[in-house]
Amino acid sequence: MRMVIAGGGTGGHLFPGMAIAEAFMDREAGNEVLFIGTERGLEVQVLSGGPFPLKTIRVFPLKGRSLLRKARALWSLPKAVLEALSILKEFRPQLILGVGGYASGPVLIAAFLLGMKRAIHEQNVIPGMTNRLLRWFSQKIFISFEETKKYFPKKKTILTGNPIRKQFFSYCPTEREGIEGKKKDRFTVLVLGGSTGAHRLNERILEALDPLLEIKSHLRFIHQTGHADFDFVSKGYQQKGFEAIVQPFIENMASTYQISDLVISRAGASTLSELALCGKAVILIPYPYAAHNHQLINAQRLVKLGAAKMIQDEEVSGPRLAEMILHFYQHPEERARMEEAILKVAKPKASEEIVDHCYRLVGRME
Repeated sequence: MRMVIAGGGTGGHLFPGMAIAEAFMDREAGNEVLFIGTERGLEVQVLSGGPFPLKTIRVFPLKGRSLLRKARALWSLPKAVLEALSILKEFRPQLILGVGGYASGPVLIAAFLLGMKRAIHEQNVIPGMTNRLLRWFSQKIFISFEETKKYFPKKKTILTGNPIRKQFFSYCPTEREGIEGKKKDRFTVLVLGGSTGAHRLNERILEALDPLLEIKSHLRFIHQTGHADFDFVSKGYQQKGFEAIVQPFIENMASTYQISDLVISRAGASTLSELALCGKAVILIPYPYAAHNHQLINAQRLVKLGAAKMIQDEEVSGPRLAEMILHFYQHPEERARMEEAILKVAKPKASEEIVDHCYRLVGRME
């Protein structure tokens, strides 16, 4: 069977799609998956040379753009649909799954015009603009949170959880290399600003170093900076004499989570699902400009369950971050309580459940 997975742009959309693709390929010999995204999305970097081929269409985002750019985006839609029609006719998939991001819109509309089977997956508590539109073109809608049901037609909607890539299940401590090979002899703080980094968070972490000098010899940072801030952050740690592993983008996130004692992160849904599966204590700093403020809502949900701590972006300061890092360093029992609470949120079978429903949709499973 052949499946198209459409969307991406950020890790929050792409990585759940990859998890579904892995489960689909494992289900039956001969299955094929094609990704459709854009040339500017993270999918170009992550899927290049990997197991899943990628085709791109030319389409632009609407939300948060100027009137001129919105006009350009609207003008590009018919051509993007035509490009998607051409790709779908050539690949002839039995199913098209949209995973969010503006590239998924034209592909699902093209699939609708061709009469192909269609489904979407929503990662966040509050759906993005693309999936709000595509609910009318989709036959099945998979969601990650119970609270999301109210945004979609009841008969189409299925709660599955957010899919997680296989690397998070197959992690083996005895085979760690690179970052993973570091001896766990220090309190390790992992800093994540999302797949493209977060400049404000990067600045505040560096401002937290001076107040942490008293425990410097006991600390290690692992920091995903994004490409723009890599040099700036690297020099900041060097100047203060802290041990730090700094990378623009961390490829093997699963094993990096495993050696981390505390995570400081934005609150994208995919990252939260990974943290839950790995059972990590986390300080969440929601991105304040996320669509519909969904990162704040994602974070608040975990805070209510005692599974995370949160600082709103406008309240973040170096001294406050230092105070929280020091607190968790000194109170391992509190970290343990948070780890236990976040583990209860995990839905490890999400990918397999989605593939089951996809098979039913195309009539391949009773």
